[in-house]
Amino acid sequence: MKKSLLLLASALLWAATVQATPITYQVALSGPAEAPPNASPGTGAAIIIVDAAAHTLSVDVTFSGLLANTIASHIHCCTLLPGTGAAGVATQVPTFTGFPLGVTAGSYSHTFDLTLASTYNPAFVTANGNSVALAEAALLAGISSEHAYLNIHTTLFQGGEIRGFIEATPEPASLLLLGTGLVGAGLRRYRRR
Repeated sequence: MKKSLLLLASALLWAATVQATPITYQVALSGPAEAPPNASPGTGAAIIIVDAAAHTLSVDVTFSGLLANTIASHIHCCTLLPGTGAAGVATQVPTFTGFPLGVTAGSYSHTFDLTLASTYNPAFVTANGNSVALAEAALLAGISSEHAYLNIHTTLFQGGEIRGFIEATPEPASLLLLGTGLVGAGLRRYRRR
């Protein structure tokens, strides 16, 4: 009950602060990041772009070095703590539409319409008040608070061979501010010599 209320509050907070511009997230996929961790040499990277105004979720994934053939990939949400734990599948089951199956390396790109029930795992919609709008709000709140992850399942690791939590990508203005601060600190240190 407390988790449901926390997620609902997060979803409402996220919805209240929705930005008109798309937000870009990044994912670094690895075996040690899985739950439970494994020694897979497989790696991958993903870019997730959320456009709340257009109600879209773009997923771009590349992966290689898997020990077995792919059987599924999707986004799980929402973990109890950010960046750790496991959660149920939030997006399509058994796998993303058009995800390459039966391979150990590949790439995938698709944009999902977040207003369609077919974008979600039916159990995720049910858990969010049987409402696609509430499922969308919960998923986007989970993504924005690092309570969601993407993983790739294989025949050898049916629970997931590689995964990574979805993390915010620093916006250019933040990077500029950080860079300016580092340059300023460097100049101050140089002047003290």
